[in-house]
Amino acid sequence: MVSAYAELEGRMRDRLGGRECLYVPSCRLGLYLALRHWCEPGGRVLMSPVNDDVIFFVVLAAGLRPVQAPLDPRDGSIDPAALPESAWRGLSAVVTTNLYGNPDPAPELRARCDRLGIPLIEDAAHAIGSTVGGRPVGTYGEASVFSLSKHTAAKTGGFLALADPARREELAAARDALLHPPRRAGELAYLARPYAEAVVRGLRLVRAARSTLRLLGAEERTEIRMPLRADALARALPAAPALEPFHSWVRVDMHDYRLGPGPGRLRRTTRRLARLDDVLAAHRAGTERLLASEYGTPGEGGVQPLFRVPLLVDDRDAAIAALARRRITTGYLYDPPLDSYAGEAFTDLSPAPEPASRFARHALPVDPRRADEVLAVLRTAGIRPAHLSPTPGGAR
Repeated sequence: MVSAYAELEGRMRDRLGGRECLYVPSCRLGLYLALRHWCEPGGRVLMSPVNDDVIFFVVLAAGLRPVQAPLDPRDGSIDPAALPESAWRGLSAVVTTNLYGNPDPAPELRARCDRLGIPLIEDAAHAIGSTVGGRPVGTYGEASVFSLSKHTAAKTGGFLALADPARREELAAARDALLHPPRRAGELAYLARPYAEAVVRGLRLVRAARSTLRLLGAEERTEIRMPLRADALARALPAAPALEPFHSWVRVDMHDYRLGPGPGRLRRTTRRLARLDDVLAAHRAGTERLLASEYGTPGEGGVQPLFRVPLLVDDRDAAIAALARRRITTGYLYDPPLDSYAGEAFTDLSPAPEPASRFARHALPVDPRRADEVLAVLRTAGIRPAHLSPTPGGAR
């Protein structure tokens, strides 16, 4: 019998040069599956401290100890050279972030993992169109996870891509065991959501809608980071590896992260994925304009189709306020870094935390499709750029 996911998986397989792809309802569930499959509970996993807190809780739910990596403050990528050799030797795996679509140094990390005999797992949620070393992001690791909620704006779905196709059957069975069955009410709500959001935007009711959600308890973030709830988290840790004890953290921003898709959801997602190349072209063009501005930090090689472009600004709060006055919303902020957020009770601290702190404090993630509007607002408001060097001595 042909899988209901076959067309989606085939499209993604072609994008990755034939790498086996397994559909998952969310990137976070795909990452959990990968960590459970490749890592023994109790292991230590290197990850970026400038990352979604949901991913931090996924690592904990998999029964693993997060280890926060040093970063390059110019783009938030992992800096392998800044991690002491003693820390490398204690790792069970490395998880990349490819923040906003900026690639982590996958060739170097692949070589490190090969020498240590540990898996490399690529989180490519922001990087579905990015490349590194002449290859697509997501083709270096034993496994990689992709999101269809980002560039495609499908608001559901993702992929777990596998270097070894022989592992597919086992991972598909593990996925199916974790899925909740499709719900008719959830399917109808998903199909109606774009129209409801369009009405809210058209009537300029975004603030009122968010206030209502907070009153109803459906808006789970009042700050950039979700509440850690340290006492509850400490009680959950002995139950790992398991999703249920960590569900209240892992579900944030996506309550249907393990919901099996119905046919309507799959059809819409397939249409969105079919138009991805046009979306990537628009993201690449806007990224090029933003990186060439006084707020950008052009990298080496070609321009990536970044999901968000992290402009570096002196006063991010003032920049966010100026953009908000023009109804331009700033999202995907990851401040403070995870080691500052969680503390050493729940993670190994970065051996060089200052570059990550500087990047997290100054990064203003901008939708590249609104590049010209954003630059006009920032310049009119007198927002000054921040210039961050790779070393603490170059900090502002």
